[in-house]
Amino acid sequence: MSAGRAGSAYAASYAAMVVDGHTGKILFSRQGDAIRYPASLTKIMTLFLLFDYIEAGKFKETSRLTVSKTAAKQPPSKIGVKPGQTILVRDAIKALVTKSANDVAVVVAENIAGTEANFAKLMTAKARAIGMKKTVFKNASGLPNKNQVTTARDMITLANRLMFDHPERYRYFSRKYFKYRGKKYRNHNRLLFDYKGTDGIKTGYIRASGFNLVANVRRGNKHLIAVVFGGKTSKRRNAHMRSILNKSLPRATARLPRKHQPTKRPVVAAAPQSPVANNAGTPAAKPYTLAQGSSHTGMVPPSPTQKPRRAQRDTGERPQKKGGYHIQVGAYSSRDDAMQRLAAIQTEAGDVIRGHPPLTTALVEPKRSLYRARFAGFTRSAARTACSQLKRRAITCIVMSAE
Repeated sequence: MSAGRAGSAYAASYAAMVVDGHTGKILFSRQGDAIRYPASLTKIMTLFLLFDYIEAGKFKETSRLTVSKTAAKQPPSKIGVKPGQTILVRDAIKALVTKSANDVAVVVAENIAGTEANFAKLMTAKARAIGMKKTVFKNASGLPNKNQVTTARDMITLANRLMFDHPERYRYFSRKYFKYRGKKYRNHNRLLFDYKGTDGIKTGYIRASGFNLVANVRRGNKHLIAVVFGGKTSKRRNAHMRSILNKSLPRATARLPRKHQPTKRPVVAAAPQSPVANNAGTPAAKPYTLAQGSSHTGMVPPSPTQKPRRAQRDTGERPQKKGGYHIQVGAYSSRDDAMQRLAAIQTEAGDVIRGHPPLTTALVEPKRSLYRARFAGFTRSAARTACSQLKRRAITCIVMSAE
């Protein structure tokens, strides 16, 4: 099925969009701003909030979430958790990514916000904060609700921002299988198995939406983020997704991996960079927000004559303290990634964190190391005020006591 004739083979709920991940340019769009039902694409936001809570230290991946009667009675797709049981956070993540488990979505919602309705309010607030202007969430799973709506543009914004804010945990979306209590579940996203370069992210289906899919593809130093709504079958949806990706790849911008770029290249480049994490988990200088009705993002790159700030490398010495609190803006798999994030925020919100030195602190775990990106030298009240200002600019942060 060709991209141009997609409408004849799709339900009235059809919509699609492909964006160049390196530049933010829209390479393909059909009904990109039309209101659609997200179905289980909703779980991308459910996971986004869960990742936020993990990063804030409110949960660990080894924390246990309690299952309620309400969660257990959710209709399929589900893994069949029972009231009173618990599930590890990391297993909940895998169940949402692979099985798209509705029961687990409610478990996550209730353990974070008390009720699913309260959690849905947090989801909608997060959507507004990251630039999803037309999206409203009413539940954590994507089960039918006539008031739960989104657009193709908003879904690409969501996927983009999740990859930018949580590059370390985005890797869960590439998981093909999940074993739990003796059963093995296969990821519903077949592009992970048969479309080169696909590393996530999520499928969805309810009768009102048709078959939906958000895909992230990296091939030959090119990066595409795409969404399709309204497939009459999963097979047709997947075929159409491959078609629009194939048509978009030749027009996408190639970017050399950072390790092959000249050493004199600044940490935050003057030219536009990818809005999301690369395969090594490296975030870009700034996530893109797709302005409504635009063929491009609203991001304007710095002038070539403007010298971007560099984040200072942690030499192992503590910065001179003005107070005993830090603002943490992320945790990454390498120190360079953490420094990149700090440099981006210095450029984007220098007025908020001016005078507070950036630093990276290592967190060594049995199977990996993380590098936390922080700004130091705050009193507790000043840190809370600055973090609130950053959040109003859709920059994720938490206040931490200096160790």
